[in-house]
Parts: sequence; C-alpha cells; structure tokens
Amino acid sequence: METRPAFETVVTAHGATVLRVCRAVLGPHTDADDAWAETFLAALRAWPELPVDANVQAWLVTIAHRKAIDVVRARNRGAVAMDPMSGDLPDGPSLLGLPDAAEPDLWAALAALPDRQRACVAYHHLGGLPYREVAALLGGTEAAARRAAADGLAALRRRLRPDNAADDSPDTVPVSARGGRIR
Repeated sequence: METRPAFETVVTAHGATVLRVCRAVLGPHTDADDAWAETFLAALRAWPELPVDANVQAWLVTIAHRKAIDVVRARNRGAVAMDPMSGDLPDGPSLLGLPDAAEPDLWAALAALPDRQRACVAYHHLGGLPYREVAALLGGTEAAARRAAADGLAALRRRLRPDNAADDSPDTVPVSARGGRIR
C-alpha cells in the first residue's frame, strides 16, 4: 500500500515550480505570491481526497493556473490603489525576490509573447507539464499546445539572441527560470 507524503514535503518539493507558473501568468508582482499561497491553501484542503497515485506536480500546476487566472480576473474588476502624489503604482518584491532581477530580458520577452504562447511555454517549460496536460488546461489539442510552445520559444530565441550571434544554435538559447536551458 502506497502512503502519501507529508504535505510540507510537497510544498518544499513543488513550491518553486508553482511560483514560476504564478509569475509566468501574473508577472513579477506580489500577486504571484498571493496566488502561490492560495494554491497551497486549496491544495491542503483537497489533499486528503487526492488519490495516492496522482501526479502531484500536475495537480498543483493546475490549481496554480486557476488561482492565477482568478487574480487576473480580480485585477480587471477592482480598483488599483496608487499614491496620489507620485502617480506610481505600489509594488514590492516578494520574499523570494523578483524574477526579473536576475534575467530581466527573459521575463520581459516572456511577458511580450501572445497569451497562448506564453501559457504553453510557462506550463511546459517552467511548470514541467507534458503537452497533453497543457492542452487540457488551456483547451485545445496536444499538437496545438506543442506548436504554440515552439512558436513562443522561437520568438524568445529571436528576441534574446545576442547581437553578435550568427546562428540559431542551442548556445544562444536563454537560461530558463528553473536554471536549465529552454529547449
């Protein structure tokens, strides 16, 4: 009989992945931290009913996606507080730092992608989901998710290629937020 790991172990093992997905959808704002926290609160409530053989990472990424979309919807409905003297919108770094602090060009390029491409790149390359699950999340076919991710990566490569690079070799591919190369 398989036993379920402690929930704290799941948070430790998958917390960074969930945060990357939240930041990919919401950007480097404190809203991503809020979506991360909401993801794990919802997961904790549902944890006892989750089948022991479930893909925990895919389950958490799905919850994170839904929580991040909830934040996007709330942003569109609510008023934005701002300092009347400066006119600047308030924003501060999360406890884990801003993703653009280390790689501002990568995060700006990711944010500039069309929504579907950005989501496919984020869920597959940052969230680690197979294309089948990306397609299920976004509604569409596995082939369409694969194509959108490929188009998104091609756009990222074009935008992030060093000026002196003469070809599209893998050496010119940006480093992903999880420390590996985006393939």
